Amino acid sequence: MSSPGGAEFAATVAERTRAELAGFSRSELKVARALLAAYPAAGLETVAQFAARAHVSAPTVLRFTARLGFDSYPAFQKALIHEVDQQLSSPLRQIAEVSGTEERRRNATAVARHYIDVLSWSFDTLPEAEFDRAADLLSAPDMRIHLRGGRFSRVLAEYLASHLAMLRPAVRVIPPDELSQATTLLDFGQRDVLVVFDYRRYDPALADFAREAAARGARVVLFTDPWMSPAAQAAEVVLPSRVEAPSPFDSLVPAMAVVEAVVAAVAERRGDAVQSRLSEIEALSRSGDAGKSP
Repeated sequence: MSSPGGAEFAATVAERTRAELAGFSRSELKVARALLAAYPAAGLETVAQFAARAHVSAPTVLRFTARLGFDSYPAFQKALIHEVDQQLSSPLRQIAEVSGTEERRRNATAVARHYIDVLSWSFDTLPEAEFDRAADLLSAPDMRIHLRGGRFSRVLAEYLASHLAMLRPAVRVIPPDELSQATTLLDFGQRDVLVVFDYRRYDPALADFAREAAARGARVVLFTDPWMSPAAQAAEVVLPSRVEAPSPFDSLVPAMAVVEAVVAAVAERRGDAVQSRLSEIEALSRSGDAGKSP
């Protein structure tokens, strides 16, 4: 795992864990999965409790944290506690942080440098195996794709849905009303993929929806931040991106870039079917325009 030059963001424990998945021993992999399934709470337990959760020995947990680069279990937990503090960061707190950095607030060059760093870090720490799995699921012709986001991240769900609909059939954004959500859940099965967008100050309803979807057989793809939405517990694939911004609010710019990359990967996997579908869409659009009254 590499990091961009000049970047000011330390990799989260989740990012470190996902980057090392391929190199863990079988017992260490159990620890990694237990941590990611109940992140970050599992790592804040005692060594004995964490080991019992993962069904491994205490020394295995210590080997796992050492593999992540921590010289002790307390250092590992200190990193997690810091993440919890960052995860709960509010707009009011971010105003204070931004106000304390005049250059970043007023200098366009510094703001641009910040976004370059966040974008670089997001892509450098994006797990390739997770990215490929997401692209495979979203391009599979026999799968139905459903998308849902939060108050601000819904725009990402709609953006991705608009592009996927140009590339493949059976794509829809789940409407926000309770009836639509209930009937969608009712019909979920093994041929359904649920794509969820959820970033810090997470929406509990999204996590509940993802868990119920997974319980009914749907495959869950989660776009989130490095601190991990609770929906990660139900997700088969997790695509994190940074959200820090030189303003009182988090930024969806890195997430949008990851979405664009996923769209490109799906288009590549769909191959010749994309050109055929786009040609038919254009023909139908021209036909519709021709039928309109002047």
